[in-house]
Amino acid sequence: MGSAGPVNSAGPRGSTDPAEPTGGRRAQPPTGQPTVLDSFLAFCRDTGMTTVFGNPGSTELRMFRDWPEDFTYVLGLQESVAVAMAAGHAIGTRRAALVSLHSAGGVGHALGAVFNAYRDRVPLVVIAGQQSRALLQLRPFLGADEPARFPRPYVKFSRQPDRAADVPAVLAEAHRVAMTHPRGPVFVSVPEDDWDRPADPVTPRVVHGAYTAGPETLSALAARLDTCERPAVVIGPGVDDEDAHARVRAFAERTRAAVWISPLSGRSGFPESHPLFQGFLPPVADQLAATLEPYDVVVTLGAPLFTYHVHTQGPPLCPGTELFHLDCDPGQAAWLPTGTSIVTTLKPALTQLAALVKDADHRDPPPPRRLPPPAPASGDLTPELVFDLLRERLPHDRVLVEEAPSHRDALHARVPVAHDGGFLTTGSGALGWGLPLAVGRALADRRRVVCVIGDGSAMYSVQALWTAAQHGAPVTYVVLDNAGYGAVRALGRRIAIAPVPGTDITGIDFAALAASFGCPSAYAERPGELPQALDHALHRGDDEGPFLLHLRVTGTEGALYEPWAR
Repeated sequence: MGSAGPVNSAGPRGSTDPAEPTGGRRAQPPTGQPTVLDSFLAFCRDTGMTTVFGNPGSTELRMFRDWPEDFTYVLGLQESVAVAMAAGHAIGTRRAALVSLHSAGGVGHALGAVFNAYRDRVPLVVIAGQQSRALLQLRPFLGADEPARFPRPYVKFSRQPDRAADVPAVLAEAHRVAMTHPRGPVFVSVPEDDWDRPADPVTPRVVHGAYTAGPETLSALAARLDTCERPAVVIGPGVDDEDAHARVRAFAERTRAAVWISPLSGRSGFPESHPLFQGFLPPVADQLAATLEPYDVVVTLGAPLFTYHVHTQGPPLCPGTELFHLDCDPGQAAWLPTGTSIVTTLKPALTQLAALVKDADHRDPPPPRRLPPPAPASGDLTPELVFDLLRERLPHDRVLVEEAPSHRDALHARVPVAHDGGFLTTGSGALGWGLPLAVGRALADRRRVVCVIGDGSAMYSVQALWTAAQHGAPVTYVVLDNAGYGAVRALGRRIAIAPVPGTDITGIDFAALAASFGCPSAYAERPGELPQALDHALHRGDDEGPFLLHLRVTGTEGALYEPWAR
């Protein structure tokens, strides 16, 4: 939030507590006794959280006293940007990322991104500043009244330690919770005068979080797979989160199952060039049931499956389709409306299943998925033409980040992602995630990321371009500008509401805006300009920093949520 509000930390007049400030300065603990800050920094080093994403304010200043050279502070110009960048970094490093927010206002700004991180199971340790303990009873300026309640229910853990000396231990507990399946964000509120108080260091503990269902449960599933005729596997974001790609491929190949991606999945989990891959399930109840009707057994891995965006009547699955749901989240298993749920992490369960299930060499594999025909030549620059050229030019090992809801169907149909961890988007739908997520993902390993983003989505978090430029993040942004919230317009047409007010966005020069943040840019609006523009944008070196290509696209958004079938 970056407020310049006063740091009101003076204690009661005449205080004899050596940790209370005197004359505007805080007395330090005796020489050799570690402070909360000392113990905090040591724990962060031990757990690899030495890159801090944040937006500083007055209640965080003492946290930055004598800031160590081996820590990197990544400034986001808005708190939701900082959280989304941290999420991209956590996904890329497969470690929890550290976020520093400012009191109640900063946490409030960030909550949309915290919601995304919770739904997408991204491990984040979020620390928020709080006014000094001596002031809390007085409802101080910038104070958070009930800090532990504020981010719930979209964090796994939320605490303000009762004593300053407890801060390192609470932080360590929060980190363990964040990294335990199902992973997700955690929250710790720290009063600003705690950092200089004494606190013992905390030694990191090892928590082995993988677990599996009993052998009799998995044996029963294997026996059912051996006797079924037309199995299908539905891949969810949990496959990527648990790094179970290789085991999933082996399982699908052994059973010769048709493979689908779960509705609105935030990550890739199966190579879309694989002959067993069929497409993407729609978030519409009757369409989803109809798509899965040909299969007698459906095994869902790390996905809720029944993620709907449009309400329709009918049962979740057609009669004759039997569902087995494998996931590490017992809460998800409890609310699923049908089927058999097996609460388990995926890697050990799939290892056991591979040994139990018979090789289905008698079963014909499903027909391979076919790509749609090339976009017709015309004088318009259409999203379909952009995606056809992107498929030809995108290096095979690039991570593709997407937040263009109007054009997601067309992108999925025309740009297959073939490598593990190669696709990221928001699985929860809160906009503003993609642009900063790409920055954090690029900073994780310094390899170029390509982000396809809509004009409406970009404006939620355009400040991240400044951070990308400041840190030389290797990100190529392709902005598809259709002059509005096209997905909302399309959904309005679906339910006979047109026009929808407040869905037009005009007059934004994204190339100029990017340049003002220090990010090189270009603009194209004619089909003939596109091949050269894409080549220039996509094939930049990993040391060349960010680049933004602004494309003015035409054409309607089409009907959303049609099944991306074979």
